[in-house]
Amino acid sequence: MRRFLATVTGLVVAASATLSHAQIDPALPEYRPTQGVFGSLKSVGSDTLNNLMTLWTQEFVTHYPSVKPEIEGKGSSTAPPALIEGQSQFGPMSREMKSSELDKFEDKFGYKPTEIRTAIDCLAVYVHRDCPLDELSIPQLTRVFSVAGPDMTWGDLGVKDPAYANKPVNLYGRNSASGTYGYFKDVALGKNDYKATVKEQPGSSSVVQGVATDRFGMGYSGIGYKTADVKVLSVSFEDGDEAFPPESDYAYSGDYPLARFLYIYLNYDEREGLDPLRAEFLKLVFSQQGQEVVVKDGYIPVPAAIAKEDLELVGLELGK
Repeated sequence: MRRFLATVTGLVVAASATLSHAQIDPALPEYRPTQGVFGSLKSVGSDTLNNLMTLWTQEFVTHYPSVKPEIEGKGSSTAPPALIEGQSQFGPMSREMKSSELDKFEDKFGYKPTEIRTAIDCLAVYVHRDCPLDELSIPQLTRVFSVAGPDMTWGDLGVKDPAYANKPVNLYGRNSASGTYGYFKDVALGKNDYKATVKEQPGSSSVVQGVATDRFGMGYSGIGYKTADVKVLSVSFEDGDEAFPPESDYAYSGDYPLARFLYIYLNYDEREGLDPLRAEFLKLVFSQQGQEVVVKDGYIPVPAAIAKEDLELVGLELGK
């Protein structure tokens, strides 16, 4: 969380002061296809990024129809072993790799995997669209979802509506294979364990669907999965602080507590460089077309400053 805030208040704001309302940085180039790109494009990892990877790949295949995509999104924890075993070229993750995952990769290859920041997500707290609650603090989320707090009613959260006040808060979340599960535990729950009453769902959309059909439900999922049947809560860092909604302005400013990068990890050996397929895919991601996909999928685009910095990690230049 601290790393995200430092980046946002530094690189993003300084280099992209004009970015707001999920605008795409005009300094990002248009993607221009090249020759000699073919083969299989294999991605294994995050469910949160599954739509994004699918949409990016669809755009990629319009330029390179001989490329055969295989996209699998079963959770961020599946990305590191797939990269280590050579079963994928891209490892999308909604969290940073853990030190144990980095160590296993380095033990095999002698270097660490390369982390690429592809988009920004506001992890959202969802309630039913008719719920009268509008905001929560991080300490309240800790008490609601974790063993650090008792089982709670909506009245415990300040809801006065008699239809809600004495009703228990029905909790929805992800399973432990999910990067979103781990991120929410670290940032919103203070690393406390989840309550046993949290109904674990297999995917991001399942969490939102569960809340949409449960008047007394509350869950967490990426903002890209929002539907008309749910509403998102504003969140504050501490009790009594101003709460902010999960929107691009407040992600860029660092005011929304649950903003995070969405990553793609690569097995990049600087002695060999990138093959054309992986190089061109990353160029597409960090182009006008690629970041338009980010916005269309409900996420927040990264500025050119981050695109330039992360492309340089794999020997590429922005716009070249």
